Amino acid sequence: MEWCQVRSNPERRAALVDAAIEVLAELGARGLTFRAVDSRAGVPPGTASNYFANRDDLLAQAGGRFYERLTPDDESLAQSLGGPHDRDHLVGLMREVVGRITEFRTGFLALLELRLEATRRPELRAVLTERIRADLDFNVTNHLQAGMPGDATTVRLLYLALNWLIVDRLTLPELFSESEIDELIEAAVDRALSG
Repeated sequence: MEWCQVRSNPERRAALVDAAIEVLAELGARGLTFRAVDSRAGVPPGTASNYFANRDDLLAQAGGRFYERLTPDDESLAQSLGGPHDRDHLVGLMREVVGRITEFRTGFLALLELRLEATRRPELRAVLTERIRADLDFNVTNHLQAGMPGDATTVRLLYLALNWLIVDRLTLPELFSESEIDELIEAAVDRALSG
C-alpha cells in the first residue's frame, strides 16, 4: 500500500492548480501529469504528488479553481448589479461576462478539456455538475434578486448561448468579428427576454 501525505499550504496548492489549468489548456487532459504540473509551476519534481491524492483529485480541483478565479469580488458584483435594471444594462453585463471569461482563455480551454474528460470519469462529472449547477443557481438568484429583466429561463438561455459564443471566440477567433460578437450578445439578450 502506497502512503502519501497530502500537504496543505494553500498558496502552493493554488499555484499548482493554476499550473494544472495551464497544462490542460496547452496539452489536454492526457498531458496532465504531476511532472508536467511541477514543471509548469517551477517547483521541484514530486511536489504536486505531495499536494494531491491522485490525478482525479487534481482534475477536480482544477475545475473548481476555474470558477474561483472568475468569480467577481463583492465590490465588482455590487457595481455590476447597480444602475438601471433594464435591457441595456443586461446587455452590458453579458458583454462584460463574455469579455472576462475570454480574457481567462487558458481557464476556459482547460474547463472544456475537463468536461470532455468527465464523459469518461463519473466522479469528475459529478464534481463538475455540482460546481456548474452552483454557479448557474448563483447567477439565477442574483439576477432575480436584483430585479433584472427576464426570469430564471432568461439566465439559463443566456448561459447556453453565450457559452458557445465563447467557445467559438476562443477556438475559431476569425469566425466572428468583435462587432458581430457585440451584435450577437445583444440579439441573445433580446431573444431570451422576448420568450
